[in-house]
Amino acid sequence: MTVDPTTTMRVSPGSSVSLESRSTDDHCGWTKEQAVADLEVVKARLDLLQQRLAAEGERSVLLVLQAMDAAGKDGTVRSITSGMNPAGVQVTSFKAPGGPEVRHDYLWRVHAALPARGEIGIFNRSHYEDVLVVRVKGLAPKSVWSKRYRQINDFERMLTDEGTTIVKCFLHVSNEEQRRRLQERVDDPEKRWKFRSADLDDRRLWTKYQQAYERAIEETSTKWAPWHVVPADHNWARNLAVATILLRALERVDPRIPRVHDATAGIVVR
Repeated sequence: MTVDPTTTMRVSPGSSVSLESRSTDDHCGWTKEQAVADLEVVKARLDLLQQRLAAEGERSVLLVLQAMDAAGKDGTVRSITSGMNPAGVQVTSFKAPGGPEVRHDYLWRVHAALPARGEIGIFNRSHYEDVLVVRVKGLAPKSVWSKRYRQINDFERMLTDEGTTIVKCFLHVSNEEQRRRLQERVDDPEKRWKFRSADLDDRRLWTKYQQAYERAIEETSTKWAPWHVVPADHNWARNLAVATILLRALERVDPRIPRVHDATAGIVVR
């Protein structure tokens, strides 16, 4: 692997973010063939560390994925989890709140979906929708959503203190690549179910969403939960980058297999 996306894509706390100046089609010096091969190596390592995390049963890891429509959140999840034991991975896709969710604070449903100790959790969209969609579509006044950056930082700090390592990735797709992928959904009968007319409404709000993402990343890329801006125009580069960022986080956690009690050593199973 020629590039470590953990460092090159990481947003330093307190730094300004201009998504327009960040590449969406950077393949990090990888060829497609190399990236596909390297991904298998990374996935094998992820599987091993996931097993150790489950055996240790003391800490957890949360991967947060945010992106514009068609940037590849589902594909990323499918790619990086395909080699892991599904019993140890919990994937949550957050939709518009409904039912009892609307009668609680915006973090209530998020807290309930967090990975247990020993698990890897993946959020396909997340609590960040409440400073993105809510802001762009005017679902709450600025006096409400502007406080949420601080609340989210405090929430994530608490989770970190309690043993959850948080990995946040924004999948950065270009306007043109999004257009192409949405058109592909319309044209392909096998993908047409993914298309929503609301996708076009959101596409018209592209600039406002970009501004909202910039502000959210600037305000919430912290030492304990930094953001990574991942170029997403090439699926194969995106998948390897996110998988590698997750792997580096698990390596820092360094989960250990519990020591076997001496009384079990030497037992012969017949």
